[in-house]
Amino acid sequence: MDKLNWYRQLIQESLVERAKLRSPSDPIKSQTIFDREGDHYQLVNLGWKNSNTRIYGCALHVDIINDKIWVQHDGTEDAIADQLADKGVPKQDIVLAYQAPHVRQYTEFAVS
Repeated sequence: MDKLNWYRQLIQESLVERAKLRSPSDPIKSQTIFDREGDHYQLVNLGWKNSNTRIYGCALHVDIINDKIWVQHDGTEDAIADQLADKGVPKQDIVLAYQAPHVRQYTEFAVS
């Protein structure tokens, strides 16, 4: 399997795994959104809390841009960048896009 298809597979598997962590009885659901042609991947939480508070928000947003994984948003406790690195993705192929460009040089991940 080539690198990009492997990255796509890892990202999708990671988001599906995270979506399954939510209890079936939880009124908030986690939904995966995969745009495979555009290489955009999201995990969205939605539902009603206490039947009067609407919950909707993107928990994770990952893109593949120029052969690298760009973590656009990570609102989870366990960083997806670390999980992808643990699965074998080189850190120089992961960009923490939610970090300001001038700060990225101080992380262990790619600058861009």
